[in-house]
Amino acid sequence: METSHKKTKKEGKFDTHRPYKLAHQTLCVRAINFRQKSIFGYVELTIHPLQTDLRRIKINSKQCKIFHVSANDQWEARFLYNDPTLEICQEDGKQRNLDFFQNCHLKSMLGVDPDQGNGEVTIKLPVEVFPIVADLRPIKLCIEFALEQPKGGVHFVVPNIEGTLAEKAAHMFTYKHENSSRLWFPCIDTYSEPCTWKIEITCDLSMTAVSCGELIETIYTSDRRSKTFHYFLSMPTAAPNIAMAVGPFEILVDPNMHEVTHFCLPHLTDLLKHTTSYLHEAFEFYEELLSSRNPYSCYKQVFVDESYEDFMPYATMTIFSTNLLHSPRIIDQTLETRRMLAAAVAEQFFGCFITMQSCSDMWITRGVAGYLTSVFVKKTFGNNEYRYQINRDLKEVQEYENRVGGILLDPSSKDCNHHFSIRNPHTLSPKYIEVFSKKAYLVTRMLEIRIGAQLLIQVFNKILSLAYSASQNKFVANTWNNMCVSTNSCLKLISTVTGKDIQPFLDLWVTQSGCARFFGNSVFNRKRNVVELELKQDLGAKGSLKYVGPLTVTIQELDGSFNHTFKIEENKTKFDITCHSKSRRNKKKKIPLMTAEEVDMDLSAMDADSPVLWLRIDPDMHLLSQVTWEQPDFMWQYQLKFERDVVAQKEAIVALENYPTAATRKALTDTLENEHCFYRVRMEACLCLSKVANSMVNNWVGPPAMITIFRKLFGSHSCPNIVRQNNFSKLQHYYLLKTIPFAMAHLRSIQAICPPDVLHFILELFKYNDNSKNKYSDNYYRAALLDSLAATLSPAVTIMTGLGEGPTMDSLTSETKQILEEITRCLNLDKLLPCYHHIVTVSCLKAIRILQKFGHLPSDVSLFRNYMQYGVFRNVRIAAVEAVVDYIKTDCKPEELHNLIDVIETDPDVYFRHIVIRKLVQNPPFKRGEHSHLHTQALVERLWKLMNIEFSHDCRLRCDIADLYFTLYGRTRPTCLGIPESLVVFNLKEKKAKFNPSVVPVEMEAMFEEDEEEVDDVETENIAMEVEEGEILDITEVTTSGTVETDVPHGLKRSADSPLDLGPHPSLDVNPTLESSIVEGNTVEAGQSEDSNTSFKLKIKIGGAPVDSAPSFLPSVREEIRPPHTPSSTQASTFTSDLFKFVGMKQEEDSISKISVSSIPPPQTGGSVSMDTIGRLSEDSSSPIHYSSETKGGSKPPMSFAGLLPGSQTSGGEVSMQTNPDDPSSSKSHKSKKKKKKNKHKHKHKHKHDKPERDRESSDRPKDAGGHYSSETSTVNSPIVKLDPPSSPEFEII
Repeated sequence: METSHKKTKKEGKFDTHRPYKLAHQTLCVRAINFRQKSIFGYVELTIHPLQTDLRRIKINSKQCKIFHVSANDQWEARFLYNDPTLEICQEDGKQRNLDFFQNCHLKSMLGVDPDQGNGEVTIKLPVEVFPIVADLRPIKLCIEFALEQPKGGVHFVVPNIEGTLAEKAAHMFTYKHENSSRLWFPCIDTYSEPCTWKIEITCDLSMTAVSCGELIETIYTSDRRSKTFHYFLSMPTAAPNIAMAVGPFEILVDPNMHEVTHFCLPHLTDLLKHTTSYLHEAFEFYEELLSSRNPYSCYKQVFVDESYEDFMPYATMTIFSTNLLHSPRIIDQTLETRRMLAAAVAEQFFGCFITMQSCSDMWITRGVAGYLTSVFVKKTFGNNEYRYQINRDLKEVQEYENRVGGILLDPSSKDCNHHFSIRNPHTLSPKYIEVFSKKAYLVTRMLEIRIGAQLLIQVFNKILSLAYSASQNKFVANTWNNMCVSTNSCLKLISTVTGKDIQPFLDLWVTQSGCARFFGNSVFNRKRNVVELELKQDLGAKGSLKYVGPLTVTIQELDGSFNHTFKIEENKTKFDITCHSKSRRNKKKKIPLMTAEEVDMDLSAMDADSPVLWLRIDPDMHLLSQVTWEQPDFMWQYQLKFERDVVAQKEAIVALENYPTAATRKALTDTLENEHCFYRVRMEACLCLSKVANSMVNNWVGPPAMITIFRKLFGSHSCPNIVRQNNFSKLQHYYLLKTIPFAMAHLRSIQAICPPDVLHFILELFKYNDNSKNKYSDNYYRAALLDSLAATLSPAVTIMTGLGEGPTMDSLTSETKQILEEITRCLNLDKLLPCYHHIVTVSCLKAIRILQKFGHLPSDVSLFRNYMQYGVFRNVRIAAVEAVVDYIKTDCKPEELHNLIDVIETDPDVYFRHIVIRKLVQNPPFKRGEHSHLHTQALVERLWKLMNIEFSHDCRLRCDIADLYFTLYGRTRPTCLGIPESLVVFNLKEKKAKFNPSVVPVEMEAMFEEDEEEVDDVETENIAMEVEEGEILDITEVTTSGTVETDVPHGLKRSADSPLDLGPHPSLDVNPTLESSIVEGNTVEAGQSEDSNTSFKLKIKIGGAPVDSAPSFLPSVREEIRPPHTPSSTQASTFTSDLFKFVGMKQEEDSISKISVSSIPPPQTGGSVSMDTIGRLSEDSSSPIHYSSETKGGSKPPMSFAGLLPGSQTSGGEVSMQTNPDDPSSSKSHKSKKKKKKNKHKHKHKHKHDKPERDRESSDRPKDAGGHYSSETSTVNSPIVKLDPPSSPEFEII
């Protein structure tokens, strides 16, 4: 696979395939029609040729109608539009495997990749421009275009209500997924081609147009109905960082930074003021940290509805979702909104001003922006929050790599074995991109640890200063290259600034995928006073990385905490750590901690001979590693109580889940009551304590867990059973107030139900909730109480009085009635008095679905379908979708699944369509390979069409569908389609059959290869084939010259003709060591078999004894002859089983009987037979199956490998088998080779297979007396097999 760029070895400069450079671009939007959702305008590109023979220029443009192209405003230029991404798979319409799609997808994207010198539009320069090009003078291309009903890149929000556009708050904005500006205007859509910009937008008088750059002027038209906004961007910027938004925005100039302007929809100004009030702090922090001012002269924030993402940064502006706005009364949204606003500002420095040179350098800009954001979080929210988020993101990266596969930050040198290609950003899974960004900033943080924080900031400052200096120069070829950063240039800068070589670091974490996985334990050796430490690396797990380098171990002893650094060189390493202190038996002395704090400890639980309190591996998270550490429970309890690091406390809480003891209970309770402990750790302790209490349910003493602590913290002074009035001024207590009831709701009694005291306690919280004197909203608190109510539910145990009757109101228990009444009350109240983000309605919908799932309510999807309609608030729709997806999986309703796909196809909110697909991926309607009513060909075709054609203008949705397709069917062809006719192809040059690489990947061929064995002249072993129970068939004699017939029922259709169709059943025993039936100079013509009248006998075993009675129309001759050689049935069945595992077929057990072929000599002429069996075949399958016969001379003709593949039935109902016997010499030579290979055991032998020949058209074949077609090229005409379609399997949903 070719990479999208080239770099010279010495200089590391980026070399594209474009023979020109872009200096300036003008974007003029003349008109915007909201009712027709259309845009009209033109672009002007100033091109500087780099070659004197430049004749064609390729640019990017999708879904735009181009009317006219001119050069230098004088000569018309011809152009050609070709977009291979409109339909990915154009070669073979029958292919339905994901690997084939992804190969085509990558080729299509590279075909329009501007870094490859490609594009959708090819402009042929007019002859008059050739002299200008020869002098390497700039030329100007003017392209007039229109965009009507865009399917991507531009989103129009026009509410279906009365009033003018301004009164309806109609607005539009552009969005991007990676580099996708081509979706709304012609450009060179790459980050490596920056240029200056002039942008003109004409809109209605009541609208405001916001775009990149500095607003120069606003000019009104003569009729005073519209106005034109003129923006100029003097800082060279790449086309993907250009955007615009038009709407009746309310404008707010930031009072602390006048160069910052905020825009929002009508009536949201008050929320806008509060949300953006702290933004100046982010700018000041970044400018002070980087010692560099904001590279742009202005900054604009636009808040829109139905945004494509929560925030989308562009040069000098960012488009946010309106849902991020909040009032001063909201607590929960504040942290998330501030983090996102700070992240958008960080991307102004790295991402917009400093861009990546190519897609393989994306990790730098993503990583640096994420790193700067994390440093801001550390400064704003504290070190504990910072470390907690680092640990959370680290766990997410580890889990993704362990579940899906490694994440490769720099894919320029190698590829990963994913179901998508990582060579192009438009083929990446959206989830992969999300986790990729987190890993990139974690690696940047590791780089900070490696070279030092101050030196890393100096490197960032150097990058910014070089880019700023380059941007101030006038355009000259390669002048603006310093504005694009690459891995090589970053490596050079780090070496220049720090004098350190980080190439080994990059080789380990950037050019390799995966993370290190350690398993370890320790033992104290009293005699030597050392701790014997043993560490192992798990290299067999998916996404694992072999780590070689330093590793830090922290050991807490009685005399203090000590760090030890060890060198990891092998998979299994043992270390000895000499202890600094000795055991204290009866001496009492305060123990110093890592923070220099001295504390008193109760040492009665620990080993009296050991001075070790606890150990930690990589405590500061210097590595991308997953550590599974084993130590006694008392060490975890000490670590939880006395370690001050929040990550260490969280690790201890997770470990203590496995030690349900009284000491663990006390340690968790102490943590929960500790006011000095971080609030997130206290929340984790709540959840862990509920699990420990459930494990100790038999010997739990006292009231339910945490109820006493809750009443102590929040109970009324006069009556502790009644909760006090809400006062959320202390945020730690606010989060505990939400978490403790939710944790208590998970408590279970011996009968596996929630204790009645807990349910009564939660209902009392609803009853006495009073927020009248609280300055903060209690919406999230009430939602948490609803979640707690839902968590108390257990599966219902009811007796149905009638067939098919569901639960009724009378069948509900009193507790369930109370829960249902409270949920209904809250849901109706939220309709009358909507809360912020309708968070109460979201929790109500989740609780109702749990009631349905546990059998307390009839399973009905209509309620959720109503809440899922367009126009409902987005968060409510998402909650409804989760319920519908769960309903589809539980009740297996195909119509609901197809209704959900209708939403994916047509819903106006693009982000919501994305969420629907992700929910289906997270909770798939059926598992891969299982039998389900939802697993149908119609679903496959519909998903394939969406992935292949429909989502051609939205790469995120296309890759979402690819993820869903992979989740449901894997990388190969779905089993409901059967086996494709092109599974095996014949290589004429090598004279052997091979798996089609477009169907079976090359790396998967090994699973079908079997070690060859020497075959002796022995009696033939039976070849088993399955048929339905109760069918009887006996083929006594069939001759070579006759045609075998059978009756063919009407209505059984096959799209391709093929020989004998035996059905893809795993019990079919066939020979895996097969020779080629095509040998040069030894082919046997039709009718030239040495013994054409020798009979053969077929017996069918149906449950009991074989039936030998022959049909009356068959000859009665029973001449037994020497059978041909066949391999053992065990070897053959193993190979066949592997084959059918690949195609996804499952073995049938009870309803299948076996057909045993006792001997297969060359058949005689005459005779026909009828035979019924079961087969699961593809309608487009045409792979033939062959039998071979032994000649009189004793040489064994080879069997065809195609005999493994079931084929389709011909239109006339005939299925033929054909063999071409070889001469004896070639057979003996092949045997001798096999003996040598077996004895030496050096390698596997690749078999030569018969070339499967396609049946000819029915009109071209001569008919025999029976009215059936016969092949002229075959030497053996085989019985015709009529395959009845299998009945649908019966299954039970529990």
